[in-house]
Amino acid sequence: MSVKKISEAILGVGVDDTTIDLFESQYVVPNGVSYNSYVIMDDKIAIMDTVDPHKTTEWLANVEQALAGRLPDYLVIHHMEPDHAASLEEVLIRYPECKVISNEKAFMFMRQFGFDVDGREDTVKEGDTRCFGKHTVTFLMAQMVHWPEAMVTFDTTNGVLFSADAFGSFGSLDGRLFDDEVNFDRDWIDNARRYFTNIVGKYGPFVQQLLAKAKTAPIKMFCPLHGPVWRTNLGYYLDKHDKWSRYIPEENGVMIVYASMYGNTESAAQALAAQLCEKGVTNVRVYDVSKTHVSYLVAEAFKYSHIVLASVTYNLNIYPVMEDFLHHLKVLNLSKRVFGIIENGSWAIKSGSLMEQYIDENLKDCKILNARMTINSSANRSNASELDALSDAIVKSVAIEGRVFEQRVLDDAAFAEEEARKAALKKMSAKERMALMRAKHRQEKGE
Repeated sequence: MSVKKISEAILGVGVDDTTIDLFESQYVVPNGVSYNSYVIMDDKIAIMDTVDPHKTTEWLANVEQALAGRLPDYLVIHHMEPDHAASLEEVLIRYPECKVISNEKAFMFMRQFGFDVDGREDTVKEGDTRCFGKHTVTFLMAQMVHWPEAMVTFDTTNGVLFSADAFGSFGSLDGRLFDDEVNFDRDWIDNARRYFTNIVGKYGPFVQQLLAKAKTAPIKMFCPLHGPVWRTNLGYYLDKHDKWSRYIPEENGVMIVYASMYGNTESAAQALAAQLCEKGVTNVRVYDVSKTHVSYLVAEAFKYSHIVLASVTYNLNIYPVMEDFLHHLKVLNLSKRVFGIIENGSWAIKSGSLMEQYIDENLKDCKILNARMTINSSANRSNASELDALSDAIVKSVAIEGRVFEQRVLDDAAFAEEEARKAALKKMSAKERMALMRAKHRQEKGE
């Protein structure tokens, strides 16, 4: 049994799953995943979400330990996905007086999943509140983050946001709980990026809506349904989600993805990487699309500003695994990237034109460099000028994007400064604000 103290009244009762191979039966999770759940201990007790069904027994033991002989009054369901809600029935059976707090669409989903909640519903909508004693919470809808019924709960008493699938991450916690108990940049950021981009990436505009709500609330802590609880440096994590949900690259660099049958296209990809580094662009990563799970490729595509697609022609089409990668980028709404093209074929070379067409028709606000490298079976001296032209085009584009990045940093800093100023003003009394305005007026007049 493992219960973690989050605050004086909030306990973490979630569990790790290190036996799972595929999350949602498609995303490899070599480091497992956590199913987070929380209990608010107050005059009224509220359990915040449940866990995946094969972890129900372990989770219930944690809940029992947290309750310490008391009975829960409420079970709050933020998100009906089974890895969070599938243990609902066990709670209803074990605690017959417990009410379920959720929204109308979530209750519809509960019945679709076969849960009998008749007579147990406490239906909430945007802005509704509930008081558990010392803790008053506000419910905010988070539609399509990443199901239509998703919502979050803000504890106005201590600034805790129970954020459902928002601000989550792959990876088991291994006894830890908080962001400051892990080396996030070293061990977790890739998990978080891969989680967001693959699961929530399609719904960037809806994430932006949630972020807008988050900015208006004095949040001190994120309690997500997967991954660490955030209690320090919230601005860092908010910035990451802001960029991911606006499809803005995190880094000005080059991701080279190749599809090679016999190694010749791979050789060209590696030659390009080497030449880029020689010309000063060293933030380069090279991936074999046939050997790298597509979820990792998607995450890296969200990370980098430039993507080079190197593909052999296969049956007069794009090589299947490369086409699958492009399909995922389309489905997840990747945009605002610069693409380079390397094509190969022994006859009827078409992969380059087809990849370019796919990008033009399916990915928004993307640029394709004019320089293209075309290989007949294997690269030779005749390809040297094409390779040089492609690398020069990428270097030039990276330099241009570098200036864009620098300006974005300046703009973000100015925005943060203005937000801090507004927050400081809100904390001032009317008398203090008036004095500040008078001082500013005198300064402008040169007095």
